[in-house]
Amino acid sequence: MNQPQPIVDLPSSTVAHAGLTFVMRPLSEDAFTVMLEGEPVGRLVYTFGTANAVVESDKVTEEVLTAVAEAWFAALDAA
Repeated sequence: MNQPQPIVDLPSSTVAHAGLTFVMRPLSEDAFTVMLEGEPVGRLVYTFGTANAVVESDKVTEEVLTAVAEAWFAALDAA
C-alpha cells in the first residue's frame, strides 16, 4: 500500500509524511539535517540531480526519509 505524498512547507522548513513532521536544518545549499521532535534522524543530500537520504536513527525508515528528500528538493527546485 502506497503512502500519501509528502507535504512540503518551505516557509516553515518542514515536510509532513507518514504521520510525522520533519524539520529541515540547512548544512549547505544542497545538504540538510532532518530533525524529528528536536532530534536529528538523518541527512538529505542533493548530488548529481538525485535526492539522497541517509538515515541516522531507528525512528525513521530509509523509504520514508527518501520520500521526504525527493519532495523537499523538488519543492526547492520549483521555488
